[in-house]
Amino acid sequence: MPAAPSRLRAQDDLRADARRNQERILVAARAVFAERGIDAPMATVARRAGVGVATLYRRFPNRDALVRAAFARQMATCTRAFAEAFADPDPWRGFRRLIEVVCELQREERGFPAAFLAAFPDDAVAHAQLRVAADRELGTLVRRAQEAGALRADFRPSDLAVVFLAHGGLVTALPADGAASRRLVAYLLQAFRADAASEPLPAPSATSFFQGAR
Repeated sequence: MPAAPSRLRAQDDLRADARRNQERILVAARAVFAERGIDAPMATVARRAGVGVATLYRRFPNRDALVRAAFARQMATCTRAFAEAFADPDPWRGFRRLIEVVCELQREERGFPAAFLAAFPDDAVAHAQLRVAADRELGTLVRRAQEAGALRADFRPSDLAVVFLAHGGLVTALPADGAASRRLVAYLLQAFRADAASEPLPAPSATSFFQGAR
């Protein structure tokens, strides 16, 4: 026997209310993580969202689940940017676009870099293996752009960490100034071009991409 119309409406209202609560939680999580980092108390997120802590935990049983859900779009964008950089037949264009996308994500969601790092496995061995693989892929992107004669020969993958640290500092100081962000990225990319390399660079940093993405 089909459910009564009033019961169906009540069920629809409950589902709609649950969706609204979830969206409020995700919006609040992104704001809190940007302000206080992804280690901010879950209770702070619940309070910002205007829901009870029990409601938050019903939707997201732990911090990792909340972090991944809050930044799911940014995670997908970053993953796609890496894939597109490798697939681009123009090595410099792929390299340049990857930097632009990561910096755009830094500007849009200041909590994303830490969330990106948190997405890696908790297991220390698996985490280290994935970091090695990612560093190797970045090295391949750099080498391809250098072999194409577009990227200066003394550029090193660790320089990407410096780029993202510098850009992260600007975004923190001027969070609403998109023009300053884009201009800094353009300056840096021009400096990386092989045809702009008039003097050798100092020794590279030992910082990794994973530190620079923070």
